[in-house]
Amino acid sequence: MNRVRLIIFNAALGPLDYKVPQGMTVEYGSVVVAPLGPRQIIGIVWEEERLPADSVPDAKLRPLLEALPIPPLRPELRRLIEWTADYYCANLASVARMVLASGGAMRGPATMTEYRLSGAEPERMTPQRAVAMDALQNEQASIRELAELASVSEGVLRGLVGHGVLEPVQVDIDRPYPRADPGHDQPKLSADQQEVADVIVEAVEAREFAPFLLDGVTGSGKTETYFEPVAAALRGGRQVLVLLPEIALTEAFLRRFEERFGAVPIVWHSSLKSTERRRAWRAIASGEAQVVVGARSALFLPYANLGLIVVDEAHEISFKQDEGVRYNARDVAVMRARFEKIPVVLASATPALESLQMAESGIYRKLDLPSRFGGATLPTISTIDLTEHKPERGRWLAPELVEALKDRLEKGEQSLLFLNRRGYAPLTLCRNCGFRFECPNCSAWLVEHRFSRRLACHHCGHETEPPATCPDCGEPDCLVACGPGVERIADEVAEILPEARVAVVTSDTLNSPEKAADFVAQAEAQAIDVIVGTQLVTKGFHFPELTLVGVVDADLGLEGGDLRAAERTYQQVAQVAGRAGRGSKPGEVFIQTRHTDAPVIAALAAGDRDAFYEAETEARRGAGAPPFGRWAAIIVSSEDENEAKEAARAIGGTQPRINDVMILGPAPAPLSLLRGRYRYRLLINARRSAQVQDIIRDWLGQLNFPRGVRVSVDIDPYSFV
Repeated sequence: MNRVRLIIFNAALGPLDYKVPQGMTVEYGSVVVAPLGPRQIIGIVWEEERLPADSVPDAKLRPLLEALPIPPLRPELRRLIEWTADYYCANLASVARMVLASGGAMRGPATMTEYRLSGAEPERMTPQRAVAMDALQNEQASIRELAELASVSEGVLRGLVGHGVLEPVQVDIDRPYPRADPGHDQPKLSADQQEVADVIVEAVEAREFAPFLLDGVTGSGKTETYFEPVAAALRGGRQVLVLLPEIALTEAFLRRFEERFGAVPIVWHSSLKSTERRRAWRAIASGEAQVVVGARSALFLPYANLGLIVVDEAHEISFKQDEGVRYNARDVAVMRARFEKIPVVLASATPALESLQMAESGIYRKLDLPSRFGGATLPTISTIDLTEHKPERGRWLAPELVEALKDRLEKGEQSLLFLNRRGYAPLTLCRNCGFRFECPNCSAWLVEHRFSRRLACHHCGHETEPPATCPDCGEPDCLVACGPGVERIADEVAEILPEARVAVVTSDTLNSPEKAADFVAQAEAQAIDVIVGTQLVTKGFHFPELTLVGVVDADLGLEGGDLRAAERTYQQVAQVAGRAGRGSKPGEVFIQTRHTDAPVIAALAAGDRDAFYEAETEARRGAGAPPFGRWAAIIVSSEDENEAKEAARAIGGTQPRINDVMILGPAPAPLSLLRGRYRYRLLINARRSAQVQDIIRDWLGQLNFPRGVRVSVDIDPYSFV
């Protein structure tokens, strides 16, 4: 190759051509360093015919500087990048950037210096040094990463290095991982599990594209079932990717994996240290990595020899990326499996309606696990009508649920209370003048968090301490918390059951794999009597002594900007209900609601999933909503409100008139101010036959916007906030 065309990570410039200097060997997919003006940039060599660009004479081409010592991106991955960019109306370079997710991995083998506590004491102990030494027990990382872990400055740690308190350790970054053994501890599966496992194992061994929907009730042993095709892939020398929706689920999964295969898999998520990320990336690209367990971004890693993809809890909204490239990892996983010609398993107790429709149409093969493993039974479900059975004044738990909590505590059994709202209260106001605490950057109330004594915005992260007096009228002791969050429910439980040991489980309290592992260990050791949690506790956890689940407010999910509100509510409540009675003792679930006649609540109470899905399917069909129609959103934002409004009007004023397409808006977004940017939205509803992406590209392509305006496209949106 004498000249090449590169994807470069500058969306404004598009693909660029370069000359290949004599003696340098590159191929399609090679990652190279190229000059751009006075700078050096990274690019990926791509097929010229797939990247239209202006033709430049050979004489004007600048030479590449270096081919980086990593394997070229395989054709299957390059096609996935192209498909993702095309389907989600994203920039090709933005998608490709996700593949090269570790800058340090681009260079050859290396060692680095990390630091750990030596056991020595500093000559002079300061408060910050004490905080650092306490936080860094059993930690080893770079100075920068240790500073983040300890929440101190790098200067404090460099002082500890000078005193010999932190000692340097040379680390081989690319040291090999322990090997998983597919025959380590083969379980005894039930007849249903074995039948399903055999079908997927056959597909793994056939090395052909085969999409499966593994539909198993909570507690049916879906994980143990799909571990068998994982073992088959390992025996064939192939790599496996397992996607999980939450980091908090990772630790429990790792333990189950290690029990089955004798070694932990490689983990990939946003909390990895840079050295861990580099080591994992290079092992994946070289083929050394056997099994990768990760969040949605693990889907774009450069696997050398992928043999199976599993998407666990495949219905979860966490698989939808809401910023940058707005992709759904569940759907992209199916496409990656198609390009790689391998099986993909979507596992869930409450599959997405779109997945069920794909199975009904014969595109996916549906595999069922209709009963719980080991003879455990599904819990009984009852509704509590809050309009008739009202909680005591100032409380949120109905008398019937309170009595059930007391009963479980007396029996030494565990209970779980679910409320999908973090913090203590969603709104704080002044009882004297009515002042409400709002976020200065978003059109949202500040949420009170009493554990950490702060008022916080859950959209942008803004925080402030609760003041002693009202900021508006100056009145002291006048601030009132309105509505419940999980912290308030935990306080109520502590008042009702002062002897109960209560754990609050949210993304605030389980914000690292280590904290998640500690929670699981305490729950399994029965050191916790009552768990109060958000959606984080609705999936993945298995506590045999947990026999009672209370849903504090089942109506909460039916509010707001969720375009699939009824389906999401059903999934969340059904999943959290599935935490009860997973052992030998029967489980019981109470659902508190003010709308007992709502179809989703009635279906949950009756345990009739099929009836709910049938009703929801017909409602979607009548509305032309997915999976029978297409949704897309256009989001316009700017720091200048008038600029955002005018840009949105320009888009609305040039909208195409097409019979199969309905365009609503522009209108201010429900969250009209987010992170200091004013936002407007348009919603597109189209028939399946309409080429929505082409329509949007042609429509927006003819418009020019001020530099301060951002226009983004969300294909298959889940939220309209």
